[in-house]
Amino acid sequence: MIALPEIVLGAVAILLMLVAAWAGDRASRAISIVSVAALVAAAACLFSSAAGLGYGGLYVADSFSVFAKLLIYASTAVILMIAPAYFERDALGNPGAPMRAEFPVLLLLSAVGMGTMVSAADLLTLYVGLELQSLAAYVLASFLRRDQRSAEAGLKYFVLGALASGILLYGVSLLYGFSGTTSFAGIAAALRHGIGIGLLFGLVFVLAGIAFKIAAVPFHMWTPDVYEGSPTPVTAFFASAPKVAAMALLIRVAEGAMGPATAEWRQIVAFCALASTILGGVAAIGQTNIKRLLAYSSINNVGFALFGLVAGTATGAAATLSYMVVYVVMTLGSLLCVLQMRDTDGRSTEDIAALSGLSRTRPGLAAAFAIFMFSLAGIPPLFGFWPKFLVFDALVEQGMWPLAMIGIATSVIGCFYYLKIVKTIYFDEPVAVFGATRSTVEAVLIAIAAILVSPLGYLAIAPLGIASQAAAASLF
Repeated sequence: MIALPEIVLGAVAILLMLVAAWAGDRASRAISIVSVAALVAAAACLFSSAAGLGYGGLYVADSFSVFAKLLIYASTAVILMIAPAYFERDALGNPGAPMRAEFPVLLLLSAVGMGTMVSAADLLTLYVGLELQSLAAYVLASFLRRDQRSAEAGLKYFVLGALASGILLYGVSLLYGFSGTTSFAGIAAALRHGIGIGLLFGLVFVLAGIAFKIAAVPFHMWTPDVYEGSPTPVTAFFASAPKVAAMALLIRVAEGAMGPATAEWRQIVAFCALASTILGGVAAIGQTNIKRLLAYSSINNVGFALFGLVAGTATGAAATLSYMVVYVVMTLGSLLCVLQMRDTDGRSTEDIAALSGLSRTRPGLAAAFAIFMFSLAGIPPLFGFWPKFLVFDALVEQGMWPLAMIGIATSVIGCFYYLKIVKTIYFDEPVAVFGATRSTVEAVLIAIAAILVSPLGYLAIAPLGIASQAAAASLF
């Protein structure tokens, strides 16, 4: 019962794979609808299934896994809703082929892997879940087989992902060799008796492998190319659900398996956090492609989320979880706006210069873009300010105010390129006219996301705080 969500998603994915084989691509929309229903059913199972350890201590179901899985399933469902309309038109606006029927199946299998990741209570479960998610992601990145950029993105992601998996496995072997167990509880017990050089190296390699999955500096090198080359719905997927799963996994490993070694891993995470906020801010300044810019924005935001983990407390972990919720809404909203960047003939563009004067041709889309950019920059009164306040507050509570001050200073760098987009939209002369929204679903989702990150989002502070604190408390 504790693994019921993964069982439901896995069984539906296998059945839909058979449907795809027999019915072909003409059934892709029906498969997408069933996939969304399966995600809703899996989310319902989270509240009906039991809690606790299972499978000989390999798998755990608790408030933390429920919180992370709800966010993962919601993000995946959004991608399934927007993908069919994207694939039905090619980059030149011509009627394209229907979405391949395997696309929703790959997303469901990836969701199974992500669910296994956040419920891992053992290094073996961690690796199995992470690889299942990754193998589906490699195919998704190169899904447009005739697009050279997409093929290149998939190949780069695969090669660098294999390297990261090797690093992670080497760390796992060291932790097992020097602690005598692969369970998180057993590793924590071994660390309480002293942290030798072997355990320390294992800790470093495992953290490095997970840092690749969240695209934290210096393991970020795949992100800009993969985000730019992948189909836009896939980019939106990479920027949301897998990021949440990897961050949740990092929190569980750091606070669960490596809790007694907080002083050691805190230095590593603090470096990754600072480096990510600085590089994510500076490297984005010269970008001309909106998807590459949002890739660096993703790196920048991961750095801010890691500040909550650096605090090493339940309050800090709760702040990181809250940050990931707001980040997912902002990022999905931004990439939904990117999907609208098509001219009246349906030709798509990702050039930031094409947004010039958008406020005069598509005022609604321009307003949504501005809301997401201001919110990503963390400018009050938009809701993107609140999670940044939470992570810095968690640092100050632990007396780490110098680190908080540096983090606040680096957030100013990011403001520059977010405001540059707003300036382009509102103050530059129009150079192109974007066509009207062809998808009602996309328009509705953009409106919902914009409302959630507007000042109205502050109404969600109480329920979000209660949920994130309950989830973090289950780890401590």
